[in-house]
Amino acid sequence: MATVRSPDATSRDPFELDRLAEELAARESQHKLKQLNGTNGEEDELTAAEHDLPLYTPLSHDDPHLSAETFDVEQFLLSRAYTSLPDLRTELRDYLAALKEELVRLINDDYEAFISLSTDLRGEGTRLEALQRPLADLKTKVLESRHTLQGIQDETKQKLDRRAAIREEKAFLHLLLKISESITRLESLLLISSPEDEDKEPSDVVAMPLATRADTDADDRSRGNRAKHIARVAAEYTQLLYHVSRAHTEPCAFIDESQWRIDRIKSTLSSDLDHLFSTTLGALMGGKEHGGRPTKVSDIEKSKLYADVTECLRTYDVLGLWRDAEDNIRREVLREFIKKTIYPGALSAPRSPIVPHTPLPVSGRAPSPAPPQTASLPPRTPYTPFTAFASKQNPFEFTLHADASATSLASAAILDETDDALAALYNAVLRFVDRDVRRVMEIAEAVCAKSGSRTRQGQGQVTGGTDGQAPGFEIMANVVWAEVGRALMDELGSVIFAAGKPDEFRKHHETTQAFIRALEFLAPSVESVEAMRKHIVFAAFERRWQLPVYFQLRWKEIVTKLEESLVTTKLERNTTKALAPFVTPQAAAVFDAVRASWSAEVFIPELSARFWRFTLQILSRYRTWLDKSLPPLEPPPKVAAAAAAAERGGSMASPTARASTPVPTEAASAESIAADEALLQQFATAVTDIKAMERQVRKLWMEELSVMLPDTAQTEGEQGVSPQEALKHAISSLTSLVPTLLNQIVLILARRACDALLSMRSIPSQFRAMSSSKRMPTEPSYFVSLIFKHTKAFFAIQTVDGPGAALKDDCLRPVAQEVFELVTQRYIYFLSAMKKTEESLRRLKKGKKSAYSLFGSSSRDDDGRADEEKIRTQMVLDVDAFGREAESLGVAVQENAAYRSLVEMARSSLTDDS
Repeated sequence: MATVRSPDATSRDPFELDRLAEELAARESQHKLKQLNGTNGEEDELTAAEHDLPLYTPLSHDDPHLSAETFDVEQFLLSRAYTSLPDLRTELRDYLAALKEELVRLINDDYEAFISLSTDLRGEGTRLEALQRPLADLKTKVLESRHTLQGIQDETKQKLDRRAAIREEKAFLHLLLKISESITRLESLLLISSPEDEDKEPSDVVAMPLATRADTDADDRSRGNRAKHIARVAAEYTQLLYHVSRAHTEPCAFIDESQWRIDRIKSTLSSDLDHLFSTTLGALMGGKEHGGRPTKVSDIEKSKLYADVTECLRTYDVLGLWRDAEDNIRREVLREFIKKTIYPGALSAPRSPIVPHTPLPVSGRAPSPAPPQTASLPPRTPYTPFTAFASKQNPFEFTLHADASATSLASAAILDETDDALAALYNAVLRFVDRDVRRVMEIAEAVCAKSGSRTRQGQGQVTGGTDGQAPGFEIMANVVWAEVGRALMDELGSVIFAAGKPDEFRKHHETTQAFIRALEFLAPSVESVEAMRKHIVFAAFERRWQLPVYFQLRWKEIVTKLEESLVTTKLERNTTKALAPFVTPQAAAVFDAVRASWSAEVFIPELSARFWRFTLQILSRYRTWLDKSLPPLEPPPKVAAAAAAAERGGSMASPTARASTPVPTEAASAESIAADEALLQQFATAVTDIKAMERQVRKLWMEELSVMLPDTAQTEGEQGVSPQEALKHAISSLTSLVPTLLNQIVLILARRACDALLSMRSIPSQFRAMSSSKRMPTEPSYFVSLIFKHTKAFFAIQTVDGPGAALKDDCLRPVAQEVFELVTQRYIYFLSAMKKTEESLRRLKKGKKSAYSLFGSSSRDDDGRADEEKIRTQMVLDVDAFGREAESLGVAVQENAAYRSLVEMARSSLTDDS
């Protein structure tokens, strides 16, 4: 930031005008350069304007605050904020004086005209009265003219209204004429005698029976012509209904009198259409004609028959008689087949060759078998529910197929019927539906899609009654599934839905669900599948499955077997390969119970929520069994050290900040060692089983459970907890025991390692007893190799087997680290006690030295210093060997502060030199 300098009086340019001129020229050149570069200088101008001082604006008539309708004092004062109140008062008084002066000037300028105003108005009253006299006559004439025009306008409006009414009546009469002509035309097309003909020839003209008319027409027209004829009649009838609906806007006696004729036309049209449709379906299905012999329909005739079926279905759709068409299909096509196929003894009856044949050509050799779909030994991972129309690819592997050289047709997904009578029954139904009903369903679906009949419901354009059901054909739901599902429930319900035999029940449920999916695969559209699943028969069919009863039976079966294994509340190690990766039969039984709940022989997708809760309960039961089976736990090392320190009064503190374990005074007995070995076996067994359980359950979740469970929103979890979170919580309740058990293992191994350290207390006495030897120690003491002996044996290091062999990869390093830490602290304690003992001996010898002569004492001092050097060297060798043993177990020795303290203490002198 530039500083402001005061002018220098001695300089030739005291005000620095040259410098100011140069700065102004530089600023103008920069501004011109910005304009040449196309930059907008508005920001600079605005910035300059913002830095300008406010302009003083005197009060005037143009001030917006003074000319406003409502004077706002606050806004006026804010606009004059830069003026002080005394100055503003003075300014307002000046403005008031100016206003008064201007007012006086205006009055003086117009005073003469104001005074002469009364003089100029003299005599104007008489002139005004003269002008008022003819105004009354003019007003009277205007009112009379207005009244006359209003009358003419009213008369014209009445005539126009009469003409409009006549026009509407004429249009209504034309509509009635159209209705009459349409009724007459329809009666003639349907060969219905009119009332006039009945009056003229009551004895001759009789209503011709439907079968007779159909037989008469069969001689004159082909079946296709009859279908087109009925389609034409239906179109005419639809137009008639439209005209009648328009005529119903007002009461009409003609419509009321003609209603019975309209109803008769509808009944006749419906019966003729039903007869034609039934005849066409019978011929299409290979009905019996010519003396009861079955007729064989050629491909050309079949295509013509399907064309007639299309015309009939289109006519049904136009008339809104979808349910009538479904009743005909049910009566003519499906009902007889269902009666012959589904009956009480259908599952026990021998297989009959009369089952509806497949349209596929049969080759000379037997086709190679395909993988079964619902065999007695299902795949490891059971099926999960899915929508049949996620894609049009066949989800089933075992399908009907002909020889590779033959042309195969689209066929139904067929179940494996090996040793399964129910699957064979379902296959018969699937073959029949695929052969005789599927094409009709596709035609009906195409007719509905083309006419848009399903969209009429929301627009109120349904012409026929739908009995409260959605408009459009639903052959799969209302015909196929309604008949098949009802027959299965009525005739075979006691066999299929028998939950008392869980294995057969699950097999029947799996086979039936596969049959339903195969049936959905034959549906013409997704809407048909949805309609089938919403059908009342489907809901009743699903309710017949007593799934809660099946779950209770499976629960009892699994729990009984599990509780038999959990009766023994003792951790006994069993190394048989049959239990791998577990080491106790109880843990293997728990996982077998979990796996059995989700096995293909037990699991049913609809019970996934119940089986999931059961799985969590099994894991919780295993945790309860562990709590009962584990031996009493010892306090952790820190707690024990604190208790021991409290007993000792804190007199012997460790050089390190970490608390040590209680100091043993003598070697452990054989009974104590045996007890520790038993505890190690139990703790290692528990940890091994817990870790194996965690791995196996997580593996089962990743491979199977996460796929088999439904979405989180549909799962009946605990207060909205996702299945994965619930599983983590259940596993964490087990794994929370692992740190405690490892601490117990560490405590026992450290205690056994510290027992080996007791031998180091005899090192000083050993070297003093061998004072005649001049050789310095070169090898570590024998007890160093025994410190980690039990730790190595536990993890099966340099041995054949050990309790913690399975935990070596996961737990060796942390356990060895903890054991090394505790043993190091114990080592420091023993070494510190040894130094204190040596210091006491040195002081005792120093006190006795004064009783002897000064001559001859130097040799004893030299021997004492040599012994101390040997002891210190032996300590250094032992500590270094101790560190190498720990490094072989994966312990980071050099990073351990306690070990560094131990090394420093071992290398230091045993006694103070002072």
